[in-house]
Amino acid sequence: MVLKKDKIQKLYYSISEVAHMFDVNESTLRFWEKEFDIINPRKNAKGSRFYKQEDIEAVRLIYHLVKERGMTLAGARQKLKDNRETTIRQEEIVNRLKNIRQELLSLKSAFDLIEPKG
Repeated sequence: MVLKKDKIQKLYYSISEVAHMFDVNESTLRFWEKEFDIINPRKNAKGSRFYKQEDIEAVRLIYHLVKERGMTLAGARQKLKDNRETTIRQEEIVNRLKNIRQELLSLKSAFDLIEPKG
């Protein structure tokens, strides 16, 4: 999954913005928040959630384990408990490789426009 990025970095993101970034339901984020203590968005008096960049990074890590690697929630929790730093590094590497792949595909498309196949 290539993360949908905003053009402008903000200090806080709403739950709907974060759900859109990862193409998941808001209810999924609320559930993950209960299941994983590394997701801890701020809440105002009305209970609206506001995610900081560190919360988004935690969501990205859990998304990687659960949605991309197909782990159960219990398996993801155990993986984070056993070797969190290694898991974070692995996810960062995978994310960088995905971004490089996207860049290469964009370059390929640009070259195809300049020099059509045929």
